[in-house]
Amino acid sequence: MIRQRFSIACPAILVGVTVAAVIGTTGDMMAQVLKDVQTPDTPLVLKAQGSFFVGGEKVEQTQGELGNLGPGGHIAVNQMYVRYMVPQGGDGNLPVVMVHGATLTGKSWETTPDGRMGWDEYFVRKGHPVYIPDQVGRGRSGFNQAVFNNVRAGSTPPANQPVWLRFSDEGAWPNFRFGPQAGAAYPDNQFPVSAVDELAKQGVPDVSFGGVPTPNPTLKALSDLASQLNGAVLMGHSQSGSFPLEAALINPAATKGLVLVEPGSCPARYTPEQIATLAKVPILVVFGDHRDTATGIPTLPSWQNRFEACQALIGRIRSAGGQADMLNPPDRGIRGNSHMIMQDKNNLQIADLILQWIDEQVSKRKAAK
Repeated sequence: MIRQRFSIACPAILVGVTVAAVIGTTGDMMAQVLKDVQTPDTPLVLKAQGSFFVGGEKVEQTQGELGNLGPGGHIAVNQMYVRYMVPQGGDGNLPVVMVHGATLTGKSWETTPDGRMGWDEYFVRKGHPVYIPDQVGRGRSGFNQAVFNNVRAGSTPPANQPVWLRFSDEGAWPNFRFGPQAGAAYPDNQFPVSAVDELAKQGVPDVSFGGVPTPNPTLKALSDLASQLNGAVLMGHSQSGSFPLEAALINPAATKGLVLVEPGSCPARYTPEQIATLAKVPILVVFGDHRDTATGIPTLPSWQNRFEACQALIGRIRSAGGQADMLNPPDRGIRGNSHMIMQDKNNLQIADLILQWIDEQVSKRKAAK
């Protein structure tokens, strides 16, 4: 067991949930309406907000690759869209970059499926500028359509097409650990399963496997973004959980802290030299509850196995003199958190634990230097 290096007193939260859900049927979904979105009592005061792109390259494509919408010519590909909010009075606080997981977009960090405040706004209210990218090939970052149009034109074999990934509602329940099977929530489950249809609406086609170059351009874009911000805390989730590590290896000076939320992997392949580089940056790994739930995806390791792989990585980094911690809410009596921990009913309680870690292990360390 990896010992904790920081302590926060938090009361246990045990929430019983009874769910009557019909999963896997076609037809209209339960619609969220504007009145379901909760408005905080205090205003959100911003110094700035906006959006921009990081990276990208200009390529020339044929008329057919462009879908026959006018002549061939040049377009931009592999750019990363970023939306940001900067709080009034937050000067000097470290920016936080939040990266979404597979088949999702930056929406993961915004208003929760049941209409509560998301981590993007909450971190801003706590004084941190927040930057929310859409991974290259996803959402407003777009994808390179030429690989599909070439197949349609017969110039590329169909087998060369990227795989389009999506999670079904049925698959999300065990893999995201809302319950052991669709419609059967754990008694202490923290995810708002009554709004699970709203989570389904957040899903988008994902061409990460074969639809983006190798290495994934998002990795360098994150490193470049952190550099443009003169240093930032990088936070990844699920598929992107290891992205902050990879960005830190590109430019450790720009990554002031790394937060890995339920990472899909904590790679064991890192060399001693890479571990020494990662040991220069404070790292926090965050996992939820019920990790022994069968994911329903035999080709992937269980969440408990991933948890143990992250413990092993933490051990290697500490042995190299680094600061690395595991935030495991069940150790603190906080039960029932899901894979979508940033959307759980106690999401702000978990956010406070992360914010305290950033303050103690990143901001104060930066100030001391």
